[in-house]
Amino acid sequence: MSTRFEIDPPALLPGRLISIPKRGEFFVRHSAHADPTAPAVLLLHGWTASSDLNFFTAYHELSGMASVIGIDHRGHGRGVRPDVSFTLEDCADDAAAVCAALGVPKVVAVGYSMGGPIAMLMARRHPTLVRGLVLQATALEWRGTARERARFRVGRVLGPLTRRLIRPSTIRFAFSRRITRRHPLRPHLGWMMSEWRRNDPWQMAEAGRAIARFDARPWAGTLSLPACVVLTTNDQLVAPAKQRALAEATGATVLPLEGDHFVNVVKPTEFSAVTSRAVRAVLSGPAVVPSAC
Repeated sequence: MSTRFEIDPPALLPGRLISIPKRGEFFVRHSAHADPTAPAVLLLHGWTASSDLNFFTAYHELSGMASVIGIDHRGHGRGVRPDVSFTLEDCADDAAAVCAALGVPKVVAVGYSMGGPIAMLMARRHPTLVRGLVLQATALEWRGTARERARFRVGRVLGPLTRRLIRPSTIRFAFSRRITRRHPLRPHLGWMMSEWRRNDPWQMAEAGRAIARFDARPWAGTLSLPACVVLTTNDQLVAPAKQRALAEATGATVLPLEGDHFVNVVKPTEFSAVTSRAVRAVLSGPAVVPSAC
C-alpha cells in the first residue's frame, strides 16, 4: 500500500497574474518591501521546477531584505504555454517584461541551474535592468564533455516519453529519498510533488534542448556586473569545476554550499542563508573580495 501525502503548501509570497500584450498571462510571486528604497530580487528557477518549488525555502529570508519577484518560466509550473519552441532568450525577455509591468527598474537576478543562463541572458539583452547576478548550481555551458553530450542525446529521445508515462508512485519515491521522514519539509512533500507535476512535458523536452545549446563562454566576461556564484560542492548534475569556470569568467565571488543539485530543498536553512548572503555580496559591488572554494 503506497503512502499518501496531504497537499499542504508552505508559506508562500503573494501571487498575482500579469497580462503582457503579445507575450501572455504570467503567474508571478511578488512581495513589495515596506521600504521603497530596498533592492529588488528577481528569482529565476531551474529546469522542471517552478519559482515556488525552487525558491520557497528562501522566500521568507529574502523578503525581509528586499522586494522579491518570482516568475514561472514557459511550460513550467503555472507559466505560459505558447505554441512555439522553448528558448532561454524568450524566458529572459519574459522576465524583463514582467519587471517592466511591475514598474521595477533594477533587479538582482538570482538564477538557479537553468535560471543561471536566463539571468546571464537578461544581463546581456537588458543591461539597464540587471544590477547584479547571483548564479547558483549553474554553468557557462552544458555540453563540454562527451558524457554531457551523451546525457542530452539520451534525454532528447527518452525524456518526453518518460514524463508522459511516469507514475505518481515513481514521483513519491524520488522525492521521499531526499525528503525523509524527519526532514523539516516532510509535511509539504505532497505539495512539492503536485507542484512538479504542473510542468508541460513537451515544453520540458524543448527546455532541455535549449539548455544543451547554451554557451556563454564567448561573452560571459563582457557582462561587467557584480556577480556571486553559489557553488554546490557535491553536485552530480553541474560539476563543481564547471561552476568554478563560470565564476572565473564572470569575476564572481564564490560562496561554497555543501550539497548536491537539490540542496535548495535538502538543506533549506543553509540554502536560504547563502542565497541572502550572495545577494548582499552583489549589492556591495566591487568591494567584495572573491573567496576561495
